[in-house]
Amino acid sequence: MMSSQHTPARRAGGFTFKQFFVAHDRCAMKVGTDGVLLGAWAPLRDESRILDIGCGSGLMTLMLAQRSASDVPIEGVELDEAACQQACENVAASAWAYRIGIHHQDVLKYADETERRYSLIVSNPPIFHPAVPCADEQRTAARYTTTLTHQALLHAAECLLMSDGRFCLVLPIQVASSFLVLAQQQGWQAEQWVEVADNPARPVNRVLLSLARQPVLLTRSTLLIRDAQRHYSASFRALTQGFYLSM
Repeated sequence: MMSSQHTPARRAGGFTFKQFFVAHDRCAMKVGTDGVLLGAWAPLRDESRILDIGCGSGLMTLMLAQRSASDVPIEGVELDEAACQQACENVAASAWAYRIGIHHQDVLKYADETERRYSLIVSNPPIFHPAVPCADEQRTAARYTTTLTHQALLHAAECLLMSDGRFCLVLPIQVASSFLVLAQQQGWQAEQWVEVADNPARPVNRVLLSLARQPVLLTRSTLLIRDAQRHYSASFRALTQGFYLSM
């Protein structure tokens, strides 16, 4: 017997989730595991306003809209014009357009100009030092720290975050420790450090990190995407089952 639950049809040019579609054909960075992990994991409390720094196609913005209360405003800031336009289109086609705003702006300028403060900020930030140039200028801007250094990102988040808010990121393991040291030098406190591995036989390759401006206790944990039999782990399924069609 067929399930009575409607399953959205998969579409070209993007990624189909259970409750929304993310077109990403005009974005340098496509929908990927990093963004899905952070969008599904970022701890939600009694949020009053949420910000996605470098929102790209709007993936995490939409995921957080799905997860949060219906009266919580959510905003994304994106420097790349093509990605910003696509994020606006993705938001407009979603069920949460009434409470999402996308800003085409440098986040440092946005931090200087806005009076808004956020209880939760998320970011899947630029990660690569520009020692090896990339031929694609749009991709370079999205993933290389020439356009937004980690120090500048932390400063912007500090300016935009409420005193008791949280700043959540996903980082490759190669830069996570140095990023945390830099954050601590700027007065941030680590609250959660989740090491992510593809399966038990593979090394950790990502870190989900939650930072606060106030003293907090650090919790460390591990997340496996797949188990020893190469099936999605129970933890990963529980985290993403509200989004992936296959879960």
